[in-house]
Parts: sequence; C-alpha cells; structure tokens
Amino acid sequence: MISSDIGKEIIKKELPLIPKLPGVYRMLNSKNEILYVGKAKNLTNRLKNYVSEKNHIIRTERMLSQTKKLEITTTSNESEALLLEANLIKKYKPKYNILLRDDKSFPFIFIGNKDKWPQIKRHRGKKNKEGFFFGPFASAGSANGTIKMIQKIFQLRVCDDTVFKNRKRPCLLYQIKRCSGPCVNYITEKEYGQTVKDAIEFVSGKSRKIQKNLSKQMEIASEELNFEKAVILRDKIKSLNIIQSSQRINEANLVEADVVAGYKESGKTCIQVFFYRSKQNWGNQAFFPKHDPDENLKEILNSFISQFYENKSAPKSIIINEEIKEKSLIEKTLSKKENKEINISIAKKGSKLKVINQAIKNAKDSLKRKLYESQNNKDLFDKVTKKFNLETIISLIEVYDNSHIQGTDSVGALIAFGEEGFIKKRYRKFNIKIEQNEQDDYGMMREVLNRRFKKAVQEKDNYLTFPDLVLIDGGKGQYSSARETINELGLHDIPIIAITKGKFRNSGNETFFHNGKKFKFLKNDPTLFFLQRLRDEAHRFAISAHRAKRKKNISRSLLDQIQGVGSGRKRALLNHFGSARAVESASLDEIKSVEGVEEKVAKKIYNFFHE
Repeated sequence: MISSDIGKEIIKKELPLIPKLPGVYRMLNSKNEILYVGKAKNLTNRLKNYVSEKNHIIRTERMLSQTKKLEITTTSNESEALLLEANLIKKYKPKYNILLRDDKSFPFIFIGNKDKWPQIKRHRGKKNKEGFFFGPFASAGSANGTIKMIQKIFQLRVCDDTVFKNRKRPCLLYQIKRCSGPCVNYITEKEYGQTVKDAIEFVSGKSRKIQKNLSKQMEIASEELNFEKAVILRDKIKSLNIIQSSQRINEANLVEADVVAGYKESGKTCIQVFFYRSKQNWGNQAFFPKHDPDENLKEILNSFISQFYENKSAPKSIIINEEIKEKSLIEKTLSKKENKEINISIAKKGSKLKVINQAIKNAKDSLKRKLYESQNNKDLFDKVTKKFNLETIISLIEVYDNSHIQGTDSVGALIAFGEEGFIKKRYRKFNIKIEQNEQDDYGMMREVLNRRFKKAVQEKDNYLTFPDLVLIDGGKGQYSSARETINELGLHDIPIIAITKGKFRNSGNETFFHNGKKFKFLKNDPTLFFLQRLRDEAHRFAISAHRAKRKKNISRSLLDQIQGVGSGRKRALLNHFGSARAVESASLDEIKSVEGVEEKVAKKIYNFFHE
C-alpha cells in the first residue's frame, strides 16, 4: 500500500525553516532525482497543504511516498517563480510534472540591414544580429516557403557572403528570375535597397501597399519607354497576385496571435499551436505533453503555456479553448518578459471561435493518428514477443549497428524505438576508442555494448535506462559476442536478437538468431517489415555518424598539427601554395615570403616537415 506519511514528515521538519515568500520547491527521492517542481506565492502556505490535506489524489500520494528530500529557491515575486518553475521542469523533466516535450527552437526569417547587399535567410537561435526577424514559423518548410515567395517577387539574394563576394557571373537563380544578380552589379545599390524595403513590408503584411507601388513604378517605366523594366515589374505584380490568392484567408484578421487548442482522449493530449503574424497563417505544430492520464485539460493547458513561452517570444494575443486558473499570473509574467501587453483570451464566439475550432479539429486528428500509431506499435511488440518466445513485455527496443571503411573512422550507433515511435533523444554514437577493434566488427560491437551498459549498471553520468530488447545487425557470431558482453555485466535477462541478410544480401530473406535458434519470416509479414525498418534506421544513423566523422578528419590538415599555425596563417599558406603537401616541399625562404608568416613561425613549419 502507498503511504504518503514519509514525504509529509520531511515537509513537517522543513516547514519552520521555510520563509513565507514566493519561490519554487523541489521534491527529491532517495537517489537525489527530482520528482516534482512546484511554485508558490507563499512557500510556507503551499507546503502546509501537503501536510494538512488528508485525501490527496493518487499521483500526489505516490509522489509523497517517494519523497526523501525537499529543496526550495525563493524569488522576488510570483512571476519569477513561474518562469523558474517552467525552466526547471524543462531541464530536469520530473516524473510527476506535466512535461512539454519541446527540444526545438522555431525558425525565423532574417533580413540583414548592416550589409550593402542584404541577404535573406532562415534563422534559428538567438537574435544577436543586426537586421529584421520575422516569425516564428511552425517549421523549416513554412519559413522556406515564405523565402521562396520573396525570391519570386523581390529577387533578394540567398547566397552566403563568401559565395557572393567571389562570383564572376550570376548563378542559376538569376536565370530563373529568383535573384536580381547583385553579385555582378546587374542591379544598382539603390534599387536593391528599395526591393529589400518592399520585401520587409510584404512580410509585415502590407502586400496591397507594395502592389500599388509596383503598379506606379510599372506605369512610370512604360511612360519612359523602359519596357524591359516594365516587364520585370509586371511579372512581380503577377507573382504577388498568385501568392495572395493562394494564401489561406485569415478570417479572424489576427495581426499577431498564437491560437493554442488542446484535445484529450484515452489519457493522452494533443495541443495544436497556430502562428498568425502580419495577418498571415505561418503554420501550425502539434505537441503531445507527458502527463498523468487523470490530469484534466485545463491543468495541462495551463502548464503547457507557462513552459512553452518560457524560452520563446510571446505574441500580443494568445487565444485558447479552455479557461486556465493562472491566466492573470501568466499574462502579467509574459507582459513583463516581453515588455509589451500580452492578452490571453478564451474564444467563445465569432471568427475567433471558428479559428479555435479549426485548431481543436487539428488537435483531435493528430491525437487519433498518434493513438493509432501507438496501438499499432504495441501490436508489433506483441508479435515480436510471440515469434521469438520472449519472456519480457516489450515497450522499448534498442538497435545497434557499426560503420567504417576498411577499419577507418569506425563508429558504433544506437537507436531506440518505443510505443510512440523512434526516440531521437536516446540515439547515441560511439567513436571506437580501442585501436584493435577498428577493423574487427565483433570487437566494435563488444566495445559499444560494454560502454553503453556498463554506464547504466554503474548509474554514471546521464545513463540511459535498460531496454526490453536489444536488436543487432549481424549474424550468429555477432549474436554470441553481444550475448557474452551483456552477460558479463550481469544482464542475463535482457533478450538479444541478431538480424542478418540473405546469401546475396537481398532484403526480405533475413535470418534471425535468438537463444541458439534460427528464425525466418514470410516475405510479406508486417513483423518482418517492422524489424527491417528498425535495422535500416540504425544503419542510416551509423552511416551518417561515420560520414560526419570522416568529413571532419578529411578537413583536418597537416598544418593543424603545427603549434603556432592558427586558422589565419593556415589559410594564407594554403592560398599561397595550394595544398599542405606543397607547403611540405617548399623551401624556408618560400615559406617566409607568405604574408603573415614571420621567420620564427616559418622555421617551425619548415622543421616540422624536415626534421
């Protein structure tokens, strides 16, 4: 039986020392892992509730039964506590909090204003450049689509500065009328500056104003008999008309708003966020927060909003589909953070209700797909269990593969698959450290498995929890090697399956090894397709890790090994001689003649190659 008395006693002991101030509290277990992060306007009063209340919900009872330690952090006000709580939840992912799985920043469009010929490009991360940022966009695809529109109408450059400065003739984008050719002065600086201003106004939602300006410019060009310019302007107007007619109509006339709608079913929730900026819909994204199945939608939505905007800029208006208890506090906190008034409203009628209903429908559809995929994955897990006569219930599979070319740049790869699909945050790559293993596939597998599971057994540094099944790409020998390695660590109960292709390496004729037995599937068996998909994903990840390592090693030069030769001198030497090998065969006088290479450094370089 669960007893919450342990946690209550710990809180009772700490209460006399806790100040009556706003702040954040953390419940920890015997391993010093954070179980729950909470905030309070008055820490003493909030923590007293845990002690005085007799009938907590099961989740709270379970949490208190595991609580062995309490930590607090005071803040100057409740708004600071809200932001700190959201930050700590994201950082530590406590077991008993509602968690937003949000590991990506949203893309923006950036147009510089510092350069003579500003570039337009997609941007993620801190806004630490001089220029104009537009966003957020729901995905890279949404941002790229808008950039493509701007290229068609305004023909701004997208190439980076290095390419731009070294061009002698225009690229293909000029030929297909997506760039005005500023790299070769096919447009004046003044004209280009005007198109940049027009592009900024277009993304800011002033497309009609631009259309009028373009029409005027076309009339003037026609009157001046500059028909070539008039044709270019006519094409721009045509492109603008096509884009305007193809854009989705923003019925609610939302200038700067996020529409946030949640839908809950079967103990799971989907929250859809639609981004409206400059009266345009800049896409939407689905989120599936992790929470207790009994948690209500209002609580989930409340927690989602505070975590979502903790590290993102909030728009002036946030429209939601459920009343949330901390509406005023979140508005106040975000207004202070953004230095502008933020309003959270519940859509109840009119055009806003239409927009929110559309978001709810999207959330419902996304959740149903997620639940279907989850159920489908559970069924596949059951079929794997049945086929190989496993004694464990599967909910997490780890797949291992190796990649190398004739023993060079050897890399081991681990991918993971759970009930909700591939778990990217559990992916790992292993650079092979033991030299004799680099040309030995069995040795590589032993090293990778030993490093991965030894860390988990010893519970060292951010270790991964154990999987229910290990799948390896290899035959009988690989299976024996893997089994032996895992057994040596005392993990006899983790089952291993090895998958190997047929004699002619043809997919569909795989043989599986488990527990000293061979297994085969019919060619159209869904379970076979599932296991192939896992193997192929591990193979893809291993190859991409290997290529990245190889590319990094290739880019290294012999010159990198010489002390005192930094990137500037390296560049100067390579520009002068053409290659590191040419530097090796150069005389001391020739090396000294390179700009930026003093006699002392030249001697070091010469001696490095000739001693």
